[in-house]
Amino acid sequence: MGDGISGLPGRGKGINETGIGHPALRLEDPPLLRGEGSFLADLNFPGQVHMRVVRSSAACGRLVGLDLSEALAAPGVVAVFTGADMSETPLIDFRQVGYDELRPYLQPVLAQDSVRYVGEPLAAVFAVDPYLAEDAAELIWPEIEAGEAVLESRSPLAISAMTLRADYGDVTAAMSAAHRVVELTCEVGRHSGIPLETRGLLAKPSGGGLEIYGIAKVPHYNCATLAAMLHLPAGSVVGREGHVGGGFGVRGELYPEDVLVAWAALRLSRPVKWVEDRWEHFLAANHSRDQVYVLRAAVDEDAVIQAIDAEIFHDQGAYVRTHGATVPSLSVAMLPGPYKVPSYRAACHIRLTNKTPAGTYRAPGRFESTFARERLVDAVAVEFGIPPAEARRRNLIALEEMPFDRRTETLGTRVVYDSGDYARLLGRLLAHVDYEALSESLSQRRANGELVGLGLGMFVEKSGLGPFDDVRVTRLEDGTVEVCTGAASVGQGMETVIAQIASEVLGVGYSSVRVRHGQTDLIGRGLGAFASRVTVMTGVAVYLAAKRLLANDVTGGSVEYTFNSDHMTYPYGAHAAVVKLDPGTGGVEIERYVVAYDVGRSVNPMLIEGQIVGGAAQGIGGSLYEEYRYDSDGGPLVTSFMDYLMPTAENQPPVEVLVSEDAPSPLNPLGLKGAGEGGTNACGAAIAAAVDEAVGCPGAVRTLPLSPERVLSLLGEPGSAVGRRGASRAVSARE
Repeated sequence: MGDGISGLPGRGKGINETGIGHPALRLEDPPLLRGEGSFLADLNFPGQVHMRVVRSSAACGRLVGLDLSEALAAPGVVAVFTGADMSETPLIDFRQVGYDELRPYLQPVLAQDSVRYVGEPLAAVFAVDPYLAEDAAELIWPEIEAGEAVLESRSPLAISAMTLRADYGDVTAAMSAAHRVVELTCEVGRHSGIPLETRGLLAKPSGGGLEIYGIAKVPHYNCATLAAMLHLPAGSVVGREGHVGGGFGVRGELYPEDVLVAWAALRLSRPVKWVEDRWEHFLAANHSRDQVYVLRAAVDEDAVIQAIDAEIFHDQGAYVRTHGATVPSLSVAMLPGPYKVPSYRAACHIRLTNKTPAGTYRAPGRFESTFARERLVDAVAVEFGIPPAEARRRNLIALEEMPFDRRTETLGTRVVYDSGDYARLLGRLLAHVDYEALSESLSQRRANGELVGLGLGMFVEKSGLGPFDDVRVTRLEDGTVEVCTGAASVGQGMETVIAQIASEVLGVGYSSVRVRHGQTDLIGRGLGAFASRVTVMTGVAVYLAAKRLLANDVTGGSVEYTFNSDHMTYPYGAHAAVVKLDPGTGGVEIERYVVAYDVGRSVNPMLIEGQIVGGAAQGIGGSLYEEYRYDSDGGPLVTSFMDYLMPTAENQPPVEVLVSEDAPSPLNPLGLKGAGEGGTNACGAAIAAAVDEAVGCPGAVRTLPLSPERVLSLLGEPGSAVGRRGASRAVSARE
C-alpha cells in the first residue's frame, strides 16, 4: 500500500506528451476513483484494540485526580493509562525552528499536574471496540481546580515565551526623515486546516519494534522520534504510508496521541488503533494564524517605503509543538514581501495562552504577514492619493536587482530571492482583468448604489526547503522504471510529477514509472512533504539520478543520488478580487477571483492550477468564514461544522489562474519553484482591499475573517457608502 502504484493506460499519447510541461492526468487517481483507496480507517489487524482519549474540559487549572475505577470495570476495556504511567516518557521535541527558550513549553504526552487548554489529553482508554472505548472514557471524571484562563496574546497575563527579531538598515533615521509615517494595526483570526480525513494512527508490534500506519508528511522523522522517545533501537519503528485524505500542514506532525498509540502497542503487545472524530479535531489538532500586527512605515515624497517597523504578537496557544517557532519565524522573515524596504525592524512576541496549541497551515506566516503588509501598502496609496496598483509598482524590487538579499533568515536559511520579475507579473494580472476598464465599471456600479469593489494583493512565497533529498532510480528488466524516495504524498500529485520528470529523461511513458514513497524501510532517510519542497528537491534529485542512469545505461541495477541545497527558491504572485456586499446580511459575494503565479518552470500545469484553486478556497475560507472562538473561560465555541463555517461550492468562485514561467530558479537545473501555497497567500489581502472599496472606507478592514457581523459593522460606520446614503436621506428629509 502507499507505494505509488501506477498502471494508467497510455491513452494513445506519445512519450513526449507525458514529460515535463504537459498536463498529464494524475497517476494517483484510478484506485481512488474505483473505490480502492486504502486509508487508515480501512486498516485492521487481528487482536487490535482501540484507543479513546479523555480530555480536559477546563482551559486552565490544577489536575487533582482521575477516578478510573468505573472505566476499568467497563465491558471490553483492556487498559487505562494516565500521565503517571508515562512519567518516564520525554516531552515531544521540536522538528523545526526550535529554541532553548521554548523548551519549558513543550507538551507532555498526558497531563500530570496541570491542564492548559480544553481538549488536553489526560488519560487514554483501550478497549476491544472503539464504541466501548468511548463509553468507558465517558466514565472518567477528572477533578480539576480551575484557574483563570488567558485568551489574548497581548494580555499582560499571557506567558511571554520569547521574541524573534529582524533588524537591518537604520529604521530610526528613516522614520525621522520620512515625508510621512503611515501606521496600521491589524489582526488575523485563529483557524486551521480541516482535512477530509482526520488524524489517526495504527501501531503494530513487529520484530522487537513497531510498524506504524497512518503517518504522513514526515514519516522518517516521526518514526525516528518515536523510536528515541520509546527507547527503541534506531530503525526499529517502520512507517507505512497509505492514502492520505488531505494534509495542509495540520496533519502528519507528531502529536501526543501518536506517542500514546505507539507506547500502548509496546505496553500491551498488540496492535493499537486510534482515529479521531471531528470534535476531537476541532479541539486538539494544531490551530494556526492568530496574529496581531502593529506596523509603521516611513514613506518618502514619492510614496516609496523607506522603512517598516513591525511589532507582531503570535498566539501560540498552550504549548509549543513540533513546529517550534516556524510560523512566527516566517512572519518576521517574509513580511517585507516583494518590496525593496531599505530598512526593516521587526519583533515577534511568541505568547502562550489557554487555547489549543498552534502550528502551521497552508502559507503559514505568509497569509498573515501578506495581509498586514498589503494593508499597509493600500494605506500608503490612500495617504498619497494614488491607485493601489501604482503604490505597488513604485515599491517593487526590480528584475535587475535579482538575486535580492532580503537580509533576514528563516528555517535555517538566509532569505535571498533567487529570481523574479515582479513588475511584469503585476502587469500581466492588470492586463488580464483590464484594470482601468474594470475599475471604471465598478465605479459606475457604486454610483448606481451597488456595494462592489476591487482589491489587489502581491506576495513572495518560499519553496524547495533543503537541505537534502535522496532518491533511487532503477530501470527494471521489463523496461519500466522504479523511483524510491523519502518524500511523502499528502494528495499533491507527487507521484505524477516525479514520474513525468523521470519520463522526460529516460524516454519512457510516465505511466511506466512506479514511484514508491513513505515506506521508511525502503530508503535510509527522507524529509517528507512540507514547505512546498517535493517538486523542487525530490524532482531535481530524480532528474539528476535519471540522467546518470541514462548515461551509464544501467538495466536491472540502481542509481542513487542526493540533491543538496542550502537555499530555498522563491516563487511569487499577485491576486485580484472583485466582491459585492449585501447591505442587509453583511454577506460578501466574490464575483471574480484571479491568481497570477510564477513557478519558474511548470512540470504539470494542470496540477499547478489545481493547487492554486484549492489553495484559494482555503484562503477565502480564512478571509470570510473560518474562525475558532472561545468564551471568557476558555471554552471552545467551535466544536462542529454547525459552528465552523467553510466555503462550499456555492461560495467558491471560479478561480482564473495565470501560471507564469518568467523567472526560472538558478538554484537547480530545472529552474523549479514550488506551487503549493500561492493560491492561499494573498487571499486575505485582496479580499480586504476589495471590501474596503465596496464599503467606501479606505483602510476600514483591519481584521480577518470578514464575518457578516464585521461587514455590517463597517457598513454602519458614518463614513461608509451606506452611512453616507443614510446621512444624505436624512438631510433631504429635513429639507
